[in-house]
Amino acid sequence: MKIHEYQAKEILKKYKVPVQDGIAIRDLSEVDDAISELQSRGINQFAVKSQIHAGGRGKGILYNPLNRDEVILEGGVKFTTSAEKAKDYAQKMLGNLLVTHQTGSEGKIVKTLFITEGLDYKKEFYLGILLDRAAAKNVIMGSTEGGVEIEKVAAETPEKIIKVWIDPAIGLQAYQARKLAFSLGLEGATFKSFVKFIALLYKAYEETDSSLLEINPLVITNDDRVVALDAKMNFDDNALERQKDIADFRDLDEEDPLEIEASKYNLNYIKLDGNVGCMVNGAGLAMATMDIIKLAGGEPANFLDVGGGANKETVSNGFKIILSDPNVKAILINIFGGIVRCDRVAQGVIDATGEMQINIPIVVRLEGTNAEEAAELLANSSLNFQVAKSLKEAAEKVTAVLKN
Repeated sequence: MKIHEYQAKEILKKYKVPVQDGIAIRDLSEVDDAISELQSRGINQFAVKSQIHAGGRGKGILYNPLNRDEVILEGGVKFTTSAEKAKDYAQKMLGNLLVTHQTGSEGKIVKTLFITEGLDYKKEFYLGILLDRAAAKNVIMGSTEGGVEIEKVAAETPEKIIKVWIDPAIGLQAYQARKLAFSLGLEGATFKSFVKFIALLYKAYEETDSSLLEINPLVITNDDRVVALDAKMNFDDNALERQKDIADFRDLDEEDPLEIEASKYNLNYIKLDGNVGCMVNGAGLAMATMDIIKLAGGEPANFLDVGGGANKETVSNGFKIILSDPNVKAILINIFGGIVRCDRVAQGVIDATGEMQINIPIVVRLEGTNAEEAAELLANSSLNFQVAKSLKEAAEKVTAVLKN
C-alpha cells in the first residue's frame, strides 16, 4: 500500500524524524487558515505540494481536466516567500490534473495539497530503505545525487550509490550509520545529526512494516539541520492487519478501480498495457507467465494471482476483473497444481465460463497434481478451450490467436 507525502511525514514525526512543518488541505476554503497557522509558527516562506501517488511532481504540468490543451501551471511543487503567491499556487493546483513522467498522459487529479515551511538548504542527498530479497536483508541506499530519480543515478553514475545491508536479526548498528555518514562526505555537527537521523528512520521503517521508505531529497539546511524534504512510504499489505492506523491512510482515489475491485475478492491484480489477460496462481509463476508472453511476441494486460485455492468462485471473480479491461483480447490461464488439484481448477474454469458470456479465446495450461484428469475434463467439455501442455506452448497459442 502507498500513502501520500503528508501522511508519511505524519508517521515520521511520531518517530521524531526531522521533517518539514506543514498542513494538508483538501479544499480552497482551508488555504487562508493553513497559511495563517504556519505564519503563527514563525514560518514566512512556503512550499505548496500537490499530493498524488506518483513521482516527478515538481517537474509535472497541471492541466484543466475539462480542457487538456489548457496548461494551468508548470510544476506540481512550488516554493515562494509570499503568502499571497502560495494561495495562488494552491488555487492553480487543487482540483486540476497533474501529469508527470510516472502518471503517464492520463495524469492524476490533485485532491490534496500539503502546504509546508519553505527551507533554505545547501546540500541534498538521496536516502532509501527497502528489502533486498536476494540477500534476505534490508538495505539502506544513500547518494549525494539527491533530488534525482534513483533509477537515473543507477543507470548513469552507479558508483554514486552507497549501500549498507542490515541483518534484520540484529538491526542497524552504530558503525553502519557512521559508515553511511562518512560515505556521503558529512562531518562535524551534520555528521552527528545524520547518524541520529538514520537510526530514527530505520526504526520507523521496521516498526511500521514498510516495504520502502524513501527520502528524496534529504537536505542539510543552512543552519546545519538534517531534514526530510520529501518522504515516500510503501507498506507490506500482509502486515496491515496489525497496522490499523496506517491502513486508514489508504486513498482509494489513487488506486486503479479494477485493483480495488480485485482486493475485495482477495485477488492480487495489477493492470498493465497489453491485450493478453493472465490468470495464474502464485506471484512467481505470474511473473514468469508475463515474461514468456512477451518472448512469444505478446503483451500481458495484467498480473492476476488467484492464490493457492483456485476454484469456481476465484476463477469467476478473476474472469470478471480481467474482462473489465476492454483491451483484453485473449486470456491465458496458467495454473500449477501443488496445493490445489488441477482437475478441481479445470472444473472451476468450465463452470465459470459456462455461466458467463466470454467471447474471446481462452488458452489453458494446467500442470501438477491431477493434470491428466484436468486435460480430460477440458477436452470433454462443450466449451471452446485451447489446451497447452507447456508454458511455452501456451504463450505461443495465445499470441497466435491474436494474430488470426
